[in-house]
Amino acid sequence: SGCGTFTFLSSAVAAVSGLLMGYELGLISGALLQMSSILALSCKEQEIVVSSLLFGALFASLTGGFLIDRFGRRLAIIIASSLLVLGSLILVPYESYGILIVGRIAIGISISLSSIATCVYIAEIAPQHRRGLLVSLNELMIVIGILCAYISNYAFASVSHGWKYMFGLVIPLGALQAIAMYFLPPSPRFLVMKNNDEAARKVLERLRETSDATKELTVIKSSLKDEHQYSFLDLFCSKNNMRTRMLVGLTLVFFVQTTGQPNILFYASTVLKSVGFQSNEAASLASTGVGVIKVVSTVPATVFVDQVGSKTFLCIGSSVMAVSLVAMGLVNRNIHVNFTNVCRSQSPEDFFLQRPRNLTGVTNGSLKDLFASMASPERLSFDAQRSPDVARTGELNRTALAGGKSTTGSHMESGEVPVVLKWLSLASLLVYVAAFSIGLGPMSWLVLSEIFPGGIRGRAMALTSSMNWGINLLISLTFLTVTELIGLSWVCFIYTIMSLASLVFVIVFIPETKGCSLEQISMELAKQKYVKTPLCWVSQRREKLVPVELAKREKEQLY
Repeated sequence: SGCGTFTFLSSAVAAVSGLLMGYELGLISGALLQMSSILALSCKEQEIVVSSLLFGALFASLTGGFLIDRFGRRLAIIIASSLLVLGSLILVPYESYGILIVGRIAIGISISLSSIATCVYIAEIAPQHRRGLLVSLNELMIVIGILCAYISNYAFASVSHGWKYMFGLVIPLGALQAIAMYFLPPSPRFLVMKNNDEAARKVLERLRETSDATKELTVIKSSLKDEHQYSFLDLFCSKNNMRTRMLVGLTLVFFVQTTGQPNILFYASTVLKSVGFQSNEAASLASTGVGVIKVVSTVPATVFVDQVGSKTFLCIGSSVMAVSLVAMGLVNRNIHVNFTNVCRSQSPEDFFLQRPRNLTGVTNGSLKDLFASMASPERLSFDAQRSPDVARTGELNRTALAGGKSTTGSHMESGEVPVVLKWLSLASLLVYVAAFSIGLGPMSWLVLSEIFPGGIRGRAMALTSSMNWGINLLISLTFLTVTELIGLSWVCFIYTIMSLASLVFVIVFIPETKGCSLEQISMELAKQKYVKTPLCWVSQRREKLVPVELAKREKEQLY
């Protein structure tokens, strides 16, 4: 069964969801630099702006599995694209903190729903020997979307209200994808689940470019015959090792988040400003380098995953991440610039220069109040509600201190960051991003799309996705606060420990699935104690045993 042009085209159109998702995830890194000044956002408000998208994503992941299994993968993608367009249309005309939160929540619902549906859809239409390539195509599109977002951040960094243009660019593409998906076929496995075997056979023949897809259809039917009877609660039972499979999936997404990549994504420009890239343009341009590295690193992972295997890439990625995070932490410990409160770097200099009068009357008393407000983000938020002018003055004073433009409170002029350390910090960051992009980035979602039975795959993916977005929300909502408390270097060291833990987990628990059909993988994972004889089972045993067992099932079905 080959991977025809139509199969690749269908996968590519579905993977546009990844492009839209990556763009929305990377966009906030640069948009926040402008919005924090224009809307006079406090540290906590900046965290809420970033995290509002994750609130929506978490909500969608808790409810999206039912939609995907009940109404189909293709329809879910169409709904997600339409919602993305709607959320973007809300954001463009208005300049309000509340509207910003609402629009970001709508976009979060969209990208969460599409991320689940797209992986499942592509996995179910792809032939087994090209499934790794086609599912990883979605991750490749995500990192291309992130790169496009970083380029957009740089292009509009100095444009007045440039963040509105950034949010509006996705509207035409989202609308086009919704229209294109309408003309693509549903997943053949979903059609079999709905007892529409004839339509499933026609879809398979079109996807495989063959006149007879009876054999593959029989295998799918024999596999789904048992799997379709799963209920949601079966995900937590010992039946067919479902509890173990679910724990493996949940732990994998736990490590995707706790190794720190999402924060590097959301706060890339912010962190780079804190280590010496002072202007918005310089920080956005440096973060564009992060986007380029993500794309360049994801390409070989996508192309060679079917030959090398997802487990091997996961091991390589986790190892290199640990090394680069140690380097990043050590370098940042030697940059004695006052960046513990990273969000202070977010206010652009032009905002500071436009209102110099607010800085002329700084007294000992006002400085005392200023430092008190720095230590208490909650008080700052309260002051913002009570008196916008006072809050804005505080923001401006903190900008002056963070930028080294005041003679008090700054340990070091920002321009004095050693050039070597500045570029070493960027280099270690790029290596870290590259390692994630060949390992946990694309491979975790490939594994998740393979290890669950077809009859409950949508709900299982939704549950793991809710874990993913929930932890992402928690980490992103507290990143600036935690960095303020312990410093950026210690944050890197914590991520190092998590990277090493993920390496051990992958070696012990993650199966190697290259070259297996979804039905073969499900059959082997249903056996007891698969961890002791994981899916990297001796190739000869797999090739001999699985077809025999499938043949037995086909024979049983005939009689």
